[in-house]
Amino acid sequence: MKSRLAFFLAVLSLGTCMALLAQSGAKAPQKSSATAPSSSATLALTNGRIWTGNPAQPWAEAVAVAGEKIVAVGTVAQIAALSGPQTQRVDLRGAFAMPGFNDAHIHFGGGALRLTQLDLNDSNSLAEMQSRLKRFAAENPTAQWIQGYGWQYSWISGGLPTRQDLDKIVADRPVYLAAYDGHTGWANSKALELAGVNAQTKYSGYGEVVRDASGEPTGVLKEGAQSLVRSKIPSPTREQQLDALRRGLKLAASLGITSIQNAHGDRNDVELYKELLDRGELTLRVGVAMSVRPTTSQADLEKIAGVAREFSGSRLRVGAIKIVADGVIESHTAAMLAPYSDRPDTSGNSPYTQEQLNNIVAWADAKDLQVYIHAIGDRAVRMALDAFEFAEKTNGKRDSRFRIEHIETIDAADIPRFAKLGVLASMMPIHADPGTNEMWLRAAGQERGTRAFVWQRLLRAGATLVFSSDWPAAISVSPIRALHCALNRQTTDGKPPGGWVPEERVSLDTALSAYTRGGAFAEFQEKSLGTLEPGKWADLIVLSADPFKMKSPELHTLRVVQTIFNGQAVYKAAP
Repeated sequence: MKSRLAFFLAVLSLGTCMALLAQSGAKAPQKSSATAPSSSATLALTNGRIWTGNPAQPWAEAVAVAGEKIVAVGTVAQIAALSGPQTQRVDLRGAFAMPGFNDAHIHFGGGALRLTQLDLNDSNSLAEMQSRLKRFAAENPTAQWIQGYGWQYSWISGGLPTRQDLDKIVADRPVYLAAYDGHTGWANSKALELAGVNAQTKYSGYGEVVRDASGEPTGVLKEGAQSLVRSKIPSPTREQQLDALRRGLKLAASLGITSIQNAHGDRNDVELYKELLDRGELTLRVGVAMSVRPTTSQADLEKIAGVAREFSGSRLRVGAIKIVADGVIESHTAAMLAPYSDRPDTSGNSPYTQEQLNNIVAWADAKDLQVYIHAIGDRAVRMALDAFEFAEKTNGKRDSRFRIEHIETIDAADIPRFAKLGVLASMMPIHADPGTNEMWLRAAGQERGTRAFVWQRLLRAGATLVFSSDWPAAISVSPIRALHCALNRQTTDGKPPGGWVPEERVSLDTALSAYTRGGAFAEFQEKSLGTLEPGKWADLIVLSADPFKMKSPELHTLRVVQTIFNGQAVYKAAP
């Protein structure tokens, strides 16, 4: 097996594939057809087991590429007829290939910046987090601020840490650590001091400065209250942001991600991607949803619509807005229809009134801007559906492809409304990893736990499912790790036996489709992306094994061995 893989990797050498097409870019032919002249094929991948994602032709043996686009998908003989002396031929030797992954909800810039910060993922305990902090501080003695991410509520007794837990390790420099979901921050006393956060601090926005019995800040800041400290952290320079994006692009390529949909953003974010695009360094397709707030006006949305008209290319697009309608269940900030099980004094809240949400959605829809709404609690999901229904009544029935992001819990009465209103269910399998659900279940309660991440119920009701990572507000950005969760609803070591709410598990074909074709449909790109078909962009990946021939609990062991973007190899695994 090792010799076979080594041979395959040698054949798929990065250097030879990169030579297929100069970055300056010869134009792809205007027509894609199996009867194209032999000289049209610049790359031919043959003798593979290729999952195309196309329901009309799910499987193939070979793919022909001309420049940046696919020109044929079929048998080895059919592709051979399209090959000429200049065609680069790659023998897959039975390897599994498929369309590149489309991460339909990600915070790519933030995740990329965190690649140089303290990583607390998989720490599992307060003691381990403190140990990692001590080591990181020693390795970065000149860092003005120590920043990190990835801690989970379940690792701390009571669910929330304190500033004293950090002061014991680092007291002379400010420390700020974001929870794995990004909705809660943890600061040491030095960071609070520099931010001027004390017993007298008043915060009236969406979120909370958590306090102890004496009224002193504990060091935990929820939702928008995080800005009290984060606003004091020096912003990265433009070059630091670009360098971070480059690291993120390398990581994405190694994981087979060829398209992303950035679920927040502003003009600066778009300009950073534009600079990498102009330099020939952008190795995935980027769609950006611009961030809005309850105070967003019609004039603000018109400006966003202007940016969308300016950026509408195949590699960089702006065409949507992102609304955050609630928080997260673990910190009791998600908007629920009934009080939390462990906090009967609250059911969470939304920063929007229903009228505000209705108006912004209707205004954006009228300007042809797609709308994403972050809604985790069942009340927030209902508010989002009500807003989409209002927009439809106001603007008429249109192909709006409204999206609700997360949908961690939902009332049964609202499930059929997705298909009725044409709302896409944009969900993150990685958030259903049972290793992260202890605090979730404690807060939501057992009854709501039976309707957690209801992928199958939404599918049966006719909803379109779209998968993504939510990175860095997730324990992993890997689509393969997400596939494992989607099929098993178990941790990688098989817990709990049988899976968490196992009736909501989905098939491999469904999960792959939600991470490829579903993502393309979610951004109005289904004619160009998501499946391997003639005329579509040549974005495809090769895996270390065939997932359809594996036992589902072993899916997490899969690896990407080759990523081809726009007809060129952008990643090759080491043997």
